[in-house]
Amino acid sequence: MKTKVAASDITADLASSQCKLMKGNIAMVEAAVAAECRYFFGYPITPQNEVPARFAELMPAVKGTFVQAESEVAAINMVYGAAAAGGRVMTSSSSPGISLKQEGISYIAAAELPCVIANMMRGGPGLGNIAASQSDYFQSCKGGGHGDYRLIVLAPSTVQELADLTFSAFTLAEKWRNPVMLLGDAVLAQITEPVVLPKGKTQHYKHDFILDGCRGRKPRVVRTLWLKPDDAVEQHNIKLQQKYKKIAAELNSWEEYCLDDAEVILTAYGSMSRIIRRVVDAGRHQGLRLGMLRPVTLWPFCTSVYKNRAEKKQVKYFLTVEMSYGQLVEDVKLSVNGCKPVYFYGRSGGGIPAEEQILAEIKRLNSL
Repeated sequence: MKTKVAASDITADLASSQCKLMKGNIAMVEAAVAAECRYFFGYPITPQNEVPARFAELMPAVKGTFVQAESEVAAINMVYGAAAAGGRVMTSSSSPGISLKQEGISYIAAAELPCVIANMMRGGPGLGNIAASQSDYFQSCKGGGHGDYRLIVLAPSTVQELADLTFSAFTLAEKWRNPVMLLGDAVLAQITEPVVLPKGKTQHYKHDFILDGCRGRKPRVVRTLWLKPDDAVEQHNIKLQQKYKKIAAELNSWEEYCLDDAEVILTAYGSMSRIIRRVVDAGRHQGLRLGMLRPVTLWPFCTSVYKNRAEKKQVKYFLTVEMSYGQLVEDVKLSVNGCKPVYFYGRSGGGIPAEEQILAEIKRLNSL
């Protein structure tokens, strides 16, 4: 796989009418509209402001609906309503805005409604700053709202992958009747790269929950509240857990790079993996047998892949690198399950681990 794109390659790509230079935020919107998303409800927050702005431009042309809600809380509840009515619907925000949506996300997951939610993470906690961060992993993968629910979480690393995963996210949401989160950050939101937008029809799944008028049939009810003192809520939770097990068994995506002879496996997701790929190349030029394992689906997590790699004799240890103070690393440790050491290196609050810093940490660990 290429680690660098030559200027000649970019020129050749752009010569094709199908390839365009696009900012990540814009590519995500274009891919969503191509996937027949016709409802978007959101509220401005940096670094994803281009998302609602572009939806506002495109929706009238496709007879869609765009609403800039009065708040993030209002936006996520509009998503709930549109999804219950059978619409392909999306919202987006950044870290503190996603925090405000958590109650609604829990409702949507409980009601088993399909939708797509994008989080272009920024530095935190609190309002933080508008720089790139990866500190929302726990919130996204472990359930930021209340109750035992799961989101399908997809973590693209390039603008092309962001477009592709956005296009497929609506089908995944409908198939599993579950919210899908696209987890990016300020780097992916603002970077501009060549993109070929997805084309064709996405698969639609017809469900019997849609509130489209009950003339000629029994009324349908979409709800998340049961007040009778019986086991209805527990039974609903059991049903949800059974669904999550099926998702985990079917849906798993990851990327491997230079792993066949790797003694040290570096692991990262999203934008951070772009730097890790360069670290692998630079380290190998220095005689270090490095490889990269990148989860693309953060939930479900590719546990068996890490376990299998940990069992390889030549593997000495894993190093998880994050734009946080250690969140993904917990799932790596659980997956490796003590078979090999798992170390961590990270920065947060908008700090991005640099190639030379990571290489220095690898050499330090090798000397132990």
